[in-house]
Amino acid sequence: MRDQGLVEAKVQDGVELELLFWELEQHLSSSGASVVAIDNKIEQAMDLVKSHLMYAVREEVEVLKEQIKELIERNSQLEQENNLLKNLASPEQLAQFQAQVQTGSPTSGTQPGIMGQAPPPSQTLPPTQGTGPAS
Repeated sequence: MRDQGLVEAKVQDGVELELLFWELEQHLSSSGASVVAIDNKIEQAMDLVKSHLMYAVREEVEVLKEQIKELIERNSQLEQENNLLKNLASPEQLAQFQAQVQTGSPTSGTQPGIMGQAPPPSQTLPPTQGTGPAS
């Protein structure tokens, strides 16, 4: 009888041990599943952040492209204006301007003979710049 009790105890212990291992497996697999679920949520959040950042970067790139386009147009306009002023300026005005640039003096329109003012009335425009009948 004692042997039968030992066998029953071993069987009972074996069942309890199997139950313990089964519960441990369930806990680990559910814990593993929750880790996988957390990993998936983190990955989804990172993808969302990435897509928002990419959208913001694309938007900023478009704004910068537009600004570059406007600056190129403005630069071209200023170059044309500069060339026109150079063509209309007398050699004395150009020499005075060059001297001011070399000395670092400010170039304002209030000083006499500076580019940006209308040429004196006695100065004649080059033939391609004139607006009347050619004489």
